[in-house]
Amino acid sequence: MAGEAFAEHLEFPRRRGHVPPSSFRGTAGGAVCGDLIRVDLTVDGDRVADAGFEASGCGAAVAAGSAVVALVRGARVLDAARVGAGAVAEALGGLSPGKLHAADLAADALHGALGAAVAAVGALPDEPARTLVAMSGGVDSAVAALLVQRSAHEAVAVTLELWRDTAGDGEASCCSAHAVRVARSVAHGMGLPHFTLDLRDAFRAGVVDPFLAGYAAGQTPNPCVRCNGGVRLDAMVAFADRLGAADLATGHYARVTEDGLLRTAVDPAKDQSYMLAAVAPATLARLRFPLGGLTKPEVRALAREAGLAVADKRESQDLCFLAGTGKAAFLARHGGVRDRPGAILDRAGREVGGHAGAHHFTVGQRKGIGVAAAEPLYVLGTDARANTVTVGPRAALAAGSVAVRDAVLHRPEDEVDRVKLRYRARPLPCRVTAHGNRTLTVALDEPADGPAPGQVACLMRGDVVVGHGVIAG
Repeated sequence: MAGEAFAEHLEFPRRRGHVPPSSFRGTAGGAVCGDLIRVDLTVDGDRVADAGFEASGCGAAVAAGSAVVALVRGARVLDAARVGAGAVAEALGGLSPGKLHAADLAADALHGALGAAVAAVGALPDEPARTLVAMSGGVDSAVAALLVQRSAHEAVAVTLELWRDTAGDGEASCCSAHAVRVARSVAHGMGLPHFTLDLRDAFRAGVVDPFLAGYAAGQTPNPCVRCNGGVRLDAMVAFADRLGAADLATGHYARVTEDGLLRTAVDPAKDQSYMLAAVAPATLARLRFPLGGLTKPEVRALAREAGLAVADKRESQDLCFLAGTGKAAFLARHGGVRDRPGAILDRAGREVGGHAGAHHFTVGQRKGIGVAAAEPLYVLGTDARANTVTVGPRAALAAGSVAVRDAVLHRPEDEVDRVKLRYRARPLPCRVTAHGNRTLTVALDEPADGPAPGQVACLMRGDVVVGHGVIAG
């Protein structure tokens, strides 16, 4: 039977070469593997109205493309979203290890087309008990989905492909094509429909380009805050609307107050409210944070009890688009920010050493300066235009106030009583004065060591986020 099913799809492929009018396309494979599968489909309401495919390379690619079309044409959208490599292999009567790659490619192409179609024209009926879950393939998002299921909500998973760089390490990145495949496998293993959203263009324009421009200008931007606040969460909430889902659950460690403000998580070691500080209130109102009241050990314990394969998966520590490549190489390849020898200066402007490029340094940095001195030296400032780095003792880093630009306040300025100037920094007591044109002065009750221009100032009232801005400099 296995051979018969495979042979039938290979000899009589279903709708090969068919491209439905006004269809949406997903592709997978290419020059590296030699196999390419393309799926084109249309969605009408909650059903896949039509589908076709094309494939090149080995015969398994043709058979897998045909099987995908047979599985999803006329199916409910949520059922089509449950089709993965395993379902494709099963439809072909089983595949040998050497041919499973074709099933992966067919599933990748299907989900690329399905996500694009639903995002553009899909419209499922509203279902108040349906929750979209942001899945990364890690333990946090998997447990978030588990808790949504246990709350008697229908969970539907979505994963974003944000970046694809052949020079990077796809397996290390949380937003690559490989990571999408892993997340889909986790979701399907939990019995969840899974969608893929390709946001690479929006991510490049809204996150990577400002990141490159910030470093070129001598600043230290925070791309994660920008991504959460302007790209990924807004896109997923919009996708939730297409699926008729009432809300979006994520694996972030954060909470929301009764009056709709962001609040720190119970576990201070995992709190991610700083990274979510720029999320608009309208978007925040649609978010659920199932992990906000848990610690990381508790989350892993839940995953083990549920038998989730990702229970002990290690966490990604780097920026997603830097996975497998260094920051300097990334800046040079994508932003033209290359090494350029320059001078290291002391506070009096005297040259005390040299460097390979000012973009390698950030205010407050100690390691990598390479200048011998009687006491440890820290970076006090950088000048991108002059390509200089100024260093001095730690005491010189102390700042009694911080200028903030591009400020957004959700509550009056006099409610701000502390500020967080770095992701892992302790919130500092402060007072805020607004000057108009979205600029603020944050007067600190105790000095801060080296606020870095370009980083985010998270404005707080106790443990509640009431605003944010960018450290000027």
